[in-house]
Amino acid sequence: MRIDNGWLQVARQVPSPNQDLRPEGEVSALVLHSISLPPGEFGGESIEQLFTNRLDPQGHPYFAAIAHLRVSAHLLIRRDGECVQFVSFDHRAWHAGRSCWIDRGRARRALNDFTVGIELEGNEVTAYRDAQYRALASVAEALMESYPAITPCRITSHARIAPLRKTDPGPAFDWAYLRHCLRWA
Repeated sequence: MRIDNGWLQVARQVPSPNQDLRPEGEVSALVLHSISLPPGEFGGESIEQLFTNRLDPQGHPYFAAIAHLRVSAHLLIRRDGECVQFVSFDHRAWHAGRSCWIDRGRARRALNDFTVGIELEGNEVTAYRDAQYRALASVAEALMESYPAITPCRITSHARIAPLRKTDPGPAFDWAYLRHCLRWA
């Protein structure tokens, strides 16, 4: 996989308005998330609609509570491994929310400023698919090549940076298998 001007060349592009410039231009860590809309259901256009402010609050009872949110991720990896990119890696996507990470001995907040957010279509209790792990590994390798400050030890989860608020990608995510899929494992 290759990244050109912040865009993953194999990804389908669905630009999100929920983004802005990175204040320092730093891209140095990767945060993994999970998402399914409605919760526990896979497929469909709801995730893309949420990230592009087009989610119909009447489309499902759950949507009424989230349709107003202005959120995004850089990339979504679907169950079949398809990559959908919403925000250039060079820009700030709105994925981490209130979060904190101990980075080289200091607490850092505003993680959207320097992280890449990748959503895996899934939830905390359903096993992720091999196609997702392989796509994620390829994307991570392309990111590390294009943004050398991202290293294996700078890949984390939403649960680790917002432990009182978030649990994703959850216990269903197999960190050991991801390392196995990566060339640098």
